[in-house]
Amino acid sequence: MSSPRDDEAPGASPGEAGDEPPDAPSPRLAEASYIVLGLLELAGQGTPYDLKRAAQMSTSNFWSIPHTQLYTECARLAGAGLLDERREQTGRRRRTYSLTDRGRRLLEQWRDAPTAHVYELRDASTLKLFFGGDPAALAASQLQVHTRQLEVYERLLGDVADAPRGQRLALECGIGHEREFIRFWSSVSETDPPAADAGARPPRGRPAR
Repeated sequence: MSSPRDDEAPGASPGEAGDEPPDAPSPRLAEASYIVLGLLELAGQGTPYDLKRAAQMSTSNFWSIPHTQLYTECARLAGAGLLDERREQTGRRRRTYSLTDRGRRLLEQWRDAPTAHVYELRDASTLKLFFGGDPAALAASQLQVHTRQLEVYERLLGDVADAPRGQRLALECGIGHEREFIRFWSSVSETDPPAADAGARPPRGRPAR
């Protein structure tokens, strides 16, 4: 499964990382760290390239991180004792990672802890809408995008009937978001803007003197 080019991980550290004593200080972990730990728990073991491919088909749908960060994060977590690292002694000297007991414990603590954070929305069309973009033009493109994505999610849901409940629930959450986006942009495209809106667009360019 590994790509020779992708598996030459930037910034990876040599050697193997063993488990640390239970009272060792916890490393600083972010969502990218837990994505690595979680994907390795699901796979059992894998190279950074394996994790990139797995993320593209799963977690990247709701939490995107640069694939180069997967490489650096694997090396960092191995150095902190959360991953075991095995490196080929010949060929491309690929690195394969798996969870240590300590890594598994920290993953379990993180996923069972409730979170009250509101998710961060970064949507270019909403931003353009806010600054006076043409609602009809934005709605037309967004309806196409979200309709296609909804079809992907619904097809995938039919293919993962035997997947763990949490994965199916995450997929259903994505389906709900896509349906709401379609509902919103459909309402925008079907609504004629009031006449007063014609003068509501902020002026563009330098103001006249």
